[in-house]
Amino acid sequence: MKKNIYIFSSGELKRKQNTLFFEDSDGQTKYIPVEDTSEILVFGEVDLNKRLLEFLSQKQIILHFFNYYDYYVGSYYPREHYNSGYMIVRQAEVYKNDEERLTLAKGFIRGAAHNILKVLKYYDDRDVTLKDRIAKVDELAESTQGAKTVAELMGMEGNIREVYYNSFDRIINNSDFKFEARSKRPPLNYLNSMISFINTLVYTTVLSSIYQTHLDPRIGFLHTSNFRKFSLNLDIAEVFKPLLVDRLIFSLVNKGEIDKKSFDNSVGGIVFKENAMKKVVERFDEKLKTTVKHKDLGQDVTYKRLILMECYKIEKHLIGEKPYEPFMMWW
Repeated sequence: MKKNIYIFSSGELKRKQNTLFFEDSDGQTKYIPVEDTSEILVFGEVDLNKRLLEFLSQKQIILHFFNYYDYYVGSYYPREHYNSGYMIVRQAEVYKNDEERLTLAKGFIRGAAHNILKVLKYYDDRDVTLKDRIAKVDELAESTQGAKTVAELMGMEGNIREVYYNSFDRIINNSDFKFEARSKRPPLNYLNSMISFINTLVYTTVLSSIYQTHLDPRIGFLHTSNFRKFSLNLDIAEVFKPLLVDRLIFSLVNKGEIDKKSFDNSVGGIVFKENAMKKVVERFDEKLKTTVKHKDLGQDVTYKRLILMECYKIEKHLIGEKPYEPFMMWW
């Protein structure tokens, strides 16, 4: 499987004939293996030109940009080489059909709730008292299937998240990483900063997977398709965040790999210092490469592959080949 490349330094990303390389501000050069690269995530101040973008389009490589505050800025998304008019029409038709849209939206929430429960049960089995939270999430998850509108479903999902987030203090048990309340742009504490940043890594990972299919990322079903750039990646990310974001956060903090010294709060918000951000990105990349034995395929697949498979399942649902069943952790 192709790799992600992460650029933290400032410099220039260049094309030289049929190769790609990055030259940092000190003149150090690092070559990037084009044939083995699927996407490049840029966190530093990087210069590039049209010739480079044309080359990236030829090689079907996506660029994701983040600013100084670790916020996602946008993506260079090469011309959709797999997109088909038929699939775009089908996505739009399902989005405009309240019943069909709600069916897909419920699938995303069903998968997210199942995976949230898996995470809670994992820690409950390890002497963290969570049975009351598990019971409440289970009750709320059951009620979501009776939602009559996507707006009502989103409200129910918010209730599940509230109960779930209120479990974080028990799992982490670190006074420096109290959850308090969900806050964004800027995050108001260390834990929220971690959630926002790693959520963004998941959103961009899903976006890159969508690019490998016939789906259009601008048309989602749970999240409203309005003036935001993309919404389908937000839908799919809901299913995977408990595994890829929350479990990673718990591990990083509980093992002492990230502590309050990992953050800078002198910039109008709370953001990672560069070394800590590199560590988080490194652990996230390791997580994407982690394999599990697929219960249906009978072979090992990476978490990144599971995301791509989720996109394929949505395609099959839209063309009427097979109803969508969300990814649910089976281990």
